[in-house]
Amino acid sequence: MLRSTTIVGVRGAEGCALGSDGQVTLGTTIIKHTSRKVRRMYNGEVLAGFAGGAADALALFEKFDAKLTQYKGNLQRSAVELAKEWRTDRYLRRLEAQLAVLNRQSAMIISGDGEIVECEDGVVAIGSGGPYALAACRAMMKHCDFSPRVVVEEALKIAASICVYTNSEFYIETL
Repeated sequence: MLRSTTIVGVRGAEGCALGSDGQVTLGTTIIKHTSRKVRRMYNGEVLAGFAGGAADALALFEKFDAKLTQYKGNLQRSAVELAKEWRTDRYLRRLEAQLAVLNRQSAMIISGDGEIVECEDGVVAIGSGGPYALAACRAMMKHCDFSPRVVVEEALKIAASICVYTNSEFYIETL
């Protein structure tokens, strides 16, 4: 299965940023270095990124975008409704992916089993390099006065230096 790796996002006083590396793997083989895993959604008001099976994640992007449209950009309601559908729909239950979604008010992770975690510290991180990026973000936010974009970029650099499934081709979106 094609796998996409590290996504990290930060919501702060100056706005928010969501970034990803560009690596896609098939088993233990890198097959692409420049995959875009983050998107702007709902008229550029929401940022979303995926980790996991690429085809599965793209199907979830489509579903999530439809929920955002249906609920007029309400991130929490859209996430809840997607998670409910994800848990109950026979096709969606088989998808192996995670979404990290954020806007200026909220940051969430929507997991493959239909769970939602609203991150109280404004930091989201998923994928194989996610734990490294999460730790880096939390340390920088506690001890530095960097913008969300800089925090995300530096966290991705740290994850790429540790995780073999994370490369140094970064894509970062900001609000």
